[in-house]
Amino acid sequence: MRTMLKSKIHRARVTQVDLDYEGSITIDRVLMEASNILPFERVEVLNINNGARFSTYAIEGEANSGIIGVNGAAARQVARGDIVIIVSYCQVPDDEAVNITPSIVHVDGQNRIIEPLPMSPLCGWQREGEKILSTKYEMLNNIKTQNPSDANGLNLEI
Repeated sequence: MRTMLKSKIHRARVTQVDLDYEGSITIDRVLMEASNILPFERVEVLNINNGARFSTYAIEGEANSGIIGVNGAAARQVARGDIVIIVSYCQVPDDEAVNITPSIVHVDGQNRIIEPLPMSPLCGWQREGEKILSTKYEMLNNIKTQNPSDANGLNLEI
């Protein structure tokens, strides 16, 4: 079994901090649906501002409100206005792991869904036949040795 990324809300802004509320993170329902996060599902929260990382569970906030509210003890790990990444994982058999496509949602400063920027050839997973190239080194080496035309002017120094 492998633990794989299932869902991600990228660079959401914390809008509410409530130390006295029972634990959890309140997430706008639209963001939960788009990212495939269910109510009461375990999530990891990564605070870009201070490096804190913590686990909690998601609860549904009002649709289109933009709410990202950190509650309970976890509220000590964030401040209103902090930028966070919210992720959840799933466990799958090894032979199915390469077929997982996570739901990744990018948001603007008001936590509204936006289109992600185009990915460079060095982001994400890249296939070479049946082999999965998972590290920057493997991807760069593949471009340099097998597909130099894929470089598109990128600096390929390793």
